[in-house]
Amino acid sequence: MAVQINPSILSADFARLADEAQAVRGADWLHVDVMDNHFVPNLTLGVPIVESLLKATDTPLDCHLMIEDPDRWAPQYAEVGAGSVTFHAEAAHAPVRLAREIRRLGARASMALKPATPIEPFEDLLPELDMLLIMTVEPGFGGQSFLDIMLPKIRRTRELISRHNLPIWLQVDGGVSAATIERCAEAGADVFVAGSAVYGMDDPAEAVRALRTQAERATLGAPWACAH
Repeated sequence: MAVQINPSILSADFARLADEAQAVRGADWLHVDVMDNHFVPNLTLGVPIVESLLKATDTPLDCHLMIEDPDRWAPQYAEVGAGSVTFHAEAAHAPVRLAREIRRLGARASMALKPATPIEPFEDLLPELDMLLIMTVEPGFGGQSFLDIMLPKIRRTRELISRHNLPIWLQVDGGVSAATIERCAEAGADVFVAGSAVYGMDDPAEAVRALRTQAERATLGAPWACAH
């Protein structure tokens, strides 16, 4: 599968979101972190900002919902036009029903796992999903250091996806940078969320290109990719 780079606007200038969305032209998706100060100890943005961003960019929006009760709120993001909606396994009461509703509304359905949540109990749910997100930091704040102990979990998740021959994207989010993206790609990730590693650079668009080049190079030699 092709490498995808998703800049996270959590690291952008919130006073200039329209300009910041344009600054990463060439990115595959724009990653939008939605936090409710309950599921995680931080409060960010919601549906109105997503609607505004959709008017400001042609880049599709990848909405990561770090919120309580996603069964109630997640469909709204699909309804307003988000291209991908991610809910947390730890918060969803009926993940299969929720994934199907997100898909019915025209968005890709994705499920995220916190660092301590294993992938194995969710193996039977995989056919209901378009993407899995492995958090490589504790969710809630940008700028955290990458947790290397997540690399085996990324590998196990890729093995499960391959075992069932499913077209599921495998996303990583948290501490993804020039120093860590190749390890993630080698382990099995193909979608990379990068915040400060993009928006902290003088040229965010060039940062996207550089990260893509690194990930593509690592993927070419990765055992999981060679097996396909």
